[in-house]
Amino acid sequence: MASPTRRNAGPGPNRLIAANRRARRDYDILEEHEAGISLLGSEVKSLRDGRVQLADGFARIDERGQMWLESVHISPYKFAVGFGSHDPERRRRLLMHRAEIDRLRARVMQEHLSLVPLALRFNEDGRIKVELALARGRRKADKRQALAKADAQLDIQRELARRRKGH
Repeated sequence: MASPTRRNAGPGPNRLIAANRRARRDYDILEEHEAGISLLGSEVKSLRDGRVQLADGFARIDERGQMWLESVHISPYKFAVGFGSHDPERRRRLLMHRAEIDRLRARVMQEHLSLVPLALRFNEDGRIKVELALARGRRKADKRQALAKADAQLDIQRELARRRKGH
């Protein structure tokens, strides 16, 4: 679970609540989209505390054309009891324009892609937004190549920084 004392945990627009770092390793990200999310009050309070886990989450579009976020764990708010509390693993409805949902559904069905949550954040209005990625799963060898490429890029950045300093 994410702790509330992270770098971006201060007040302000586009404050990051939680990020799914594993998604960028396990998937090739083709497109990114932003969606609203329908939450209960105790879920919002838990998110303000950073008590969410996105690692196993995914989005699904049902036969009625509604988009749902599934397998995302939002811990129960510690002061919500009985009627005020929520089920941590419940499905949460994602809010997007109908045309955008239809376009995503067509690509997912035709190209066998996945909808993966990358991050949860507060926007300027204080509303919670989900960053979704249209992604294709990587195989083990692809993951190794991506890690090697990232390591090489990091070495290049370090060497450039060293040369800028005059060493």
